[in-house]
Amino acid sequence: MTGTDMTPNFLLDRTAVLLLGLCAGSAIGLSFLGTAAPASSASGAGAYALSAAARDPKPTEIVEALQPAQRQLLRTLKQGGPVRIAVFGDSFGDGVAFGLQQQLTGKAGYQVLKFSQPATGFTRYKRLNLEDKASEQLGSEPVDIAVISFGANDAQGIITDKGEYAALLSPKWCDQIGERLDRFVALLRAHNAMVYWVGLPRMRDAAFDRDVAAINLFYARRMAALGVPFIDTLPVASDGKGQYAEYLSDPATGQRTLMRAGDGVHMSMTGYKWITRALSQRIINYVDAGRTAIAAKP
Repeated sequence: MTGTDMTPNFLLDRTAVLLLGLCAGSAIGLSFLGTAAPASSASGAGAYALSAAARDPKPTEIVEALQPAQRQLLRTLKQGGPVRIAVFGDSFGDGVAFGLQQQLTGKAGYQVLKFSQPATGFTRYKRLNLEDKASEQLGSEPVDIAVISFGANDAQGIITDKGEYAALLSPKWCDQIGERLDRFVALLRAHNAMVYWVGLPRMRDAAFDRDVAAINLFYARRMAALGVPFIDTLPVASDGKGQYAEYLSDPATGQRTLMRAGDGVHMSMTGYKWITRALSQRIINYVDAGRTAIAAKP
């Protein structure tokens, strides 16, 4: 066993303890908070109530699921390389990548790779198979952290792999899209990545907002089953009543700040930094735990 091929078990144990503490705390614990909103008749889904519908996996389960990711992160840190963060998504994912790049800089030891592509989604495999594209983008290189943000283009029915039409969030739709989600996460974990999913905020159009809320709920439940932290953006991108807000007050200065783009779907550039603050801090805590474990090695 060499230091480059395998991290000693005692070092993994130390990291597991540190990460367990972080997972249990507010900094790195899963967030499945939601705001009640009726789903559209087209979706047939229940109310958007993530806190009740998607229970957080126990911290110990999270740590166990992320053992390969811990090993990869420790290897990167021991070798002195940058922590590689791959961001996958649609045009909203582009903004998530921007927000992370502003906060997780090269100077601080991070490399944020923007692998997102506009007008894509898990319902649009005839246009672009996300699994094939991600495999091509990653190649044979390991990645320490992967961030996923899709959904705005997924509010539609699909033609399944069997050639059958499936309405939005119908059983056949959920089965097909769920299988694609599972394979996508498995692909990223095969590269030893710690995986996060960033949910969507409220939309200005009421009908579209109901569909997006239902899709968010579906994705959150699927990620909970896979042990993937779901980053809920509703609390930071909504007003005090949990509604769509074009402007919000900066908690530090009280100054009114433009949060949303003019299309009522995307965030402003400042908005993308706001909705990725919590995730950036989680990543920093996760990486710092690895650094602490390495420094504590006898």
